[in-house]
Amino acid sequence: MSMPSHDPGPEQFHQFPSNRIIVIHPGSLYVRIGRASDLLPVKQLHCIARKRRPGGKIYRDPFVPPSVPKTKELIEELEECRLQISHTLQSCMQSNGARRYATPPQQIAAFNRRSLPETVSDGEPWAQVECDIVVGDLVLDIDPDLPFNIHFPYRRGDFNIHSEVGGSISSVLNDLYIIWSSIIEHKLGIPLIELIKYRCVLLIPDLYSRSHLKYLMSLLLKDLGFGHCFLVQESVGATFGAGIGSACVVDIGDQKTAISCVEDGISHKTTRLRMDYGAGDICQALSWMFHKSAFPYKNWNENIPRDVVLMRNLYENFCHVNLDVCGPLEKSFLVDHPGDIVNKYTLQVGDECIISPLSMFYTDLLKITGLKATKIQNRQPSDPEDPFDAEFLRETGRKRETADPSVNESQQFEAVNESQLATNPDEDIVVDTLEVGPGDAVLAPGQVLALDAAILQSIDRASSEELKRKMYSSILIVGGGVKIHGLSMWLQNRLALQIPYAYKTEQLEIVTSPKDIDPASTVWKGAAVMSCLESAMELWINQTEWNKFGLRILRERAPFIW
Repeated sequence: MSMPSHDPGPEQFHQFPSNRIIVIHPGSLYVRIGRASDLLPVKQLHCIARKRRPGGKIYRDPFVPPSVPKTKELIEELEECRLQISHTLQSCMQSNGARRYATPPQQIAAFNRRSLPETVSDGEPWAQVECDIVVGDLVLDIDPDLPFNIHFPYRRGDFNIHSEVGGSISSVLNDLYIIWSSIIEHKLGIPLIELIKYRCVLLIPDLYSRSHLKYLMSLLLKDLGFGHCFLVQESVGATFGAGIGSACVVDIGDQKTAISCVEDGISHKTTRLRMDYGAGDICQALSWMFHKSAFPYKNWNENIPRDVVLMRNLYENFCHVNLDVCGPLEKSFLVDHPGDIVNKYTLQVGDECIISPLSMFYTDLLKITGLKATKIQNRQPSDPEDPFDAEFLRETGRKRETADPSVNESQQFEAVNESQLATNPDEDIVVDTLEVGPGDAVLAPGQVLALDAAILQSIDRASSEELKRKMYSSILIVGGGVKIHGLSMWLQNRLALQIPYAYKTEQLEIVTSPKDIDPASTVWKGAAVMSCLESAMELWINQTEWNKFGLRILRERAPFIW
């Protein structure tokens, strides 16, 4: 059966209206959905609550990566790392030339122990929940005592597959269908029956599983019923959103940090890395340090969703990497939970507001949420729908190759993450071995790279000197985890000291918030821009083509190397 040549009919030469293209960017904490013509997408918690059947199993995904039991050994490791960062900060200068000084946690704790809450108002009761299914931000309005299970379909930047109730692939896809369709219908005001007249662009991780893409394509075209769709890798979306042709893209999300070198709309396969940490883990490190200094809101509990949201707000409002801020500062916050009075708390904070974001450079502090993995591109199993894929070419082309089996891609990185089989599908047809550069480290299980080391590692894996030089001069940081004042400056200083001499370009440039867009929406914006380009015309896949050809058409049309 021959593939259809993609001859756009006369009607397709006209620009498809951007208000009929829906762009979906799913994340571990939030999902962003909007029309390509919108200035900003609708942002909702990417979760669903379902009423438990009587006697049904209890299952509640946490709203933050859960902290692990604090053994004596773990507390010693965390404390050692905290002191290491604290000493580094004390050796730094302020901009006026004065040395920095740290306030001992004991002194801050003494203030916080004396701090008592003031009652602001009586507060509101919990809302009545009429439905059996609640999605998005409304999940926060459900009384935790009600019999609801809570599911986040993505975790650590990919499908949240587990062995408990609601952890199968079909459950995840069903949750995605309900969350996305509910936002499209109720927030964008588009009846689902109309979606055949709409097109959809879905953002996917740089390191994806081929089988997941197959399920997602079917979800968009068969279940939601969009007329056409295509998939875009997040790092590629980021470059379009920032208006940059090529960059080393660093995407700091809530539960993952992904790095990839992108050149002219193509993410280079060997340069992709994904570390299992993000803003949620930093939040837990901040919480641990706050509690060390006698956090005045004593009932705070990481298993209560509204308490987690409160801690996330403190992280966003208080954390920074500004070396001119030192000594204790007084801050206040409200605890406003339904069913309780509204209290105002005053607390004193010290260097924990700088130390917690710096845990991305001193990753032992992130052990608070358990051991992490660093994932890279792996070879994927073939799919019977697409018999002539890269695996077929590799097997039939064997005789000509004298590949060194000791450097086989899948063997070399098995240690990286045995638990997640086949992290990434997208296979380069020509290459059977991974060219190992002199700086290539084989990562041990549980070893997680610091942010600066990961960027250097990613760029070092680029295929040519020219590309490496290009990447060092353009580093783009996006994602919800980067809204920390001064973080990019700290990163720039760390990288400047470590860049190999041969690549020290005139300008090491770190771009954070391009064109004044929220860095968490840069990727979404880029996919919206991309969907309206004339060159996007040949990327669209329609329902008939998908039903007839399946994965093969995705390999032929996808805007990335399959």
